[in-house]
Amino acid sequence: MRTNESGGRCGAFTLIEIMVVVVILGVLAATIIPQFIGTTHDAKVSTAKSHVAELEAAIERFNIHMDRYPTAEEGLKVLVERPGAEAGAWRGPYIKQLRSDPWAQPYQYRFPGTRHPTSFDLWSRGADQADGGEGEGTDIGNW
Repeated sequence: MRTNESGGRCGAFTLIEIMVVVVILGVLAATIIPQFIGTTHDAKVSTAKSHVAELEAAIERFNIHMDRYPTAEEGLKVLVERPGAEAGAWRGPYIKQLRSDPWAQPYQYRFPGTRHPTSFDLWSRGADQADGGEGEGTDIGNW
């Protein structure tokens, strides 16, 4: 440590002390950051599952009121906007807003469904934004 003209100590760090702290921070970052990389994907999958469950419940409420599921042409927008033909039985909106999935893509809806032939399929295409997929690209749906 250095002293000033009056014999007191200076409160500055040396270059070596600063470099040691930077190295320690780098080692900590290199060991901690990889643990959080998968967390983002897991959070998006959980969000998509939650949205699919919410949309599924809204479609079932629509079915109870209208005595039918939304057609493929109507899609999910019928949950927030009154359909033209049978407006009297519609008691919506069934959801506040129609959101995109966590990967900024629209949720997919099919009636009749291929996985549920007597009802509907509802899914997010996942991180790969394509139907099917494995690993992080797996679809998230009501199946």
